Amino acid sequence: MSGHSKWSTIKRKKEKTDNARAKVFTKIGREIAVAVKEGGPDPAGNSKLKDVIAKAKAANVPNDNIDRIIKKAAGDSSADNYEEIIYEGYGPAGVAVVVEALTDNRNRTAGDVRHYFDKYGGNMGQQGSVMFMFTRQGVVLVDAEDVEEDALMEAALEAGAEDVIADEGVFDVRTGVHDVATVADALTAAGYTVVSAQPEYVPGNYVRLEGDNITQMGKMLEMFEDNDDIQAVWHNWENEDDYE
Repeated sequence: MSGHSKWSTIKRKKEKTDNARAKVFTKIGREIAVAVKEGGPDPAGNSKLKDVIAKAKAANVPNDNIDRIIKKAAGDSSADNYEEIIYEGYGPAGVAVVVEALTDNRNRTAGDVRHYFDKYGGNMGQQGSVMFMFTRQGVVLVDAEDVEEDALMEAALEAGAEDVIADEGVFDVRTGVHDVATVADALTAAGYTVVSAQPEYVPGNYVRLEGDNITQMGKMLEMFEDNDDIQAVWHNWENEDDYE
């Protein structure tokens, strides 16, 4: 992973205030509602919903909350108003950025995204401008504490994973895009601690930032994460941990 550790970033986000955690729950709730509207409330027959539930569990969303959101979405037409949009662009020093959004107002969200890029030394690009640098993969992160790599590898491959990569503090289990929940559930059942589980845009290479560019990129990501319409941001910034 070119020295890039996602685990420290995830830990930092998990340790944020209750208000920040509530925002994460709200965003995942919107994803669940849209998945229910698209494929129904039964995760056994709705792979997208199954994967979002796995993501929710890894983010410590209580099961009661998940069930309540699913039941509400099954009888609520408001989720039909949300549109999935992907924006692409560059941050400072050419960092490639992919922004996933669920919005009920395309113009508002596009304006916000463009503003964040422009304000912090980047620029929003056209469709396809950076996507070629990423591949879509399922990623399940497993806490590495007291974990024997060979045993995890065996359990992961048996569950349908494609690869296991040792990273700082975690094992990065790669899966097919639609196999995230299946692998995450199997590893959880086997006693492993899953700290993150979702399809991701994984970069093929990374860019290291220095000086003011670190601050600019960090602030840009904070603005994206604070926007209710933006579900996830993927990038190839290698030394994100240098931003405090």
